[in-house]
Amino acid sequence: MLDPARGYDLIGDIHGCARALERLLAGLGYRRVAGVWRHPQRMAVFLGDLVDRGPHIRETLHLVHDMVEAGQALCLMGNHEWYALGWSTPALPGSGRRYVREHVPRHERLIRETLAQLEGHPGDWRDFLTWFQTLPLCVDAGRFRLVHACWDAGVIERLLRDYPDARVDRAFVQQAGDLQSFAAHCFQRLLRGIDMPLPRGLTLTSSDGFTRSVFRTKFWEEDPKTYGDIVFQPDALPDEVASLPLSNAQKAALLRYGDAEPLLFVGHYWCRGTPGPLRPNLACLDYSAVRRGKLVAYRLDEETRLEPHKFFWVEVGGGMGLDT
Repeated sequence: MLDPARGYDLIGDIHGCARALERLLAGLGYRRVAGVWRHPQRMAVFLGDLVDRGPHIRETLHLVHDMVEAGQALCLMGNHEWYALGWSTPALPGSGRRYVREHVPRHERLIRETLAQLEGHPGDWRDFLTWFQTLPLCVDAGRFRLVHACWDAGVIERLLRDYPDARVDRAFVQQAGDLQSFAAHCFQRLLRGIDMPLPRGLTLTSSDGFTRSVFRTKFWEEDPKTYGDIVFQPDALPDEVASLPLSNAQKAALLRYGDAEPLLFVGHYWCRGTPGPLRPNLACLDYSAVRRGKLVAYRLDEETRLEPHKFFWVEVGGGMGLDT
């Protein structure tokens, strides 16, 4: 799946920010040749979430798809590609629903921009959905690993027994319509991470206007004691919640991605600030591009520990930065 002779430029969530992606690729030394962005020695790897929210979703899809088809890139599935598949895939007979992902207002709001921008291009939309079905859910390249949201070794081991390249089929997508199925758990864990319920029936309204009763958590904290120790999302918990102690059951439900594990790159979490390692072997490359944040890449060569100066990014509002 990956060419060992090339270096890799790992790129976080784009969400339809095609212009920023072009500037990022140009800054990384890629050039458009015969309609495809190419680098003479390196290969781009996209961590998913190409679609939804942004202004140039169709352009983003064409750019990334053409790179993948030309052997210039690899793309993983993000939760938003999974949402598109679930939205468009008929549910199994007898499930009580028409589609794997129910067409309720909350789900429609997430996919609205994608559907609107592809509405006049039904052939493109069919082709991209077919392509989404081929995207791997994770990649283990030995000295480094890639997944959109969370590396759960147990889930991945079970997935690879039936799908050795982590590319699932239509039947697997349909099975995910049953929320108690392994397929649903696999998509949830690898592409969305670990959500923990807020205590006492509380809800939070995020900066994107969604009201949630859960929050996103870290999967690498060694000895968390409070809710605040494990929260990993841009919207902070209220102080009175952050200081609450975690129960033993809550601690047991968390994962531990140890610092002796291979390098791991994820997207998904809407980070802010200056891009850099979360730990010496762990990086999130989603820095809220579609919210006028940063579109971020990491220039991976042969290192086995992250090097802060190898994070590269463009400001979506304009400009370019390299952490030196």
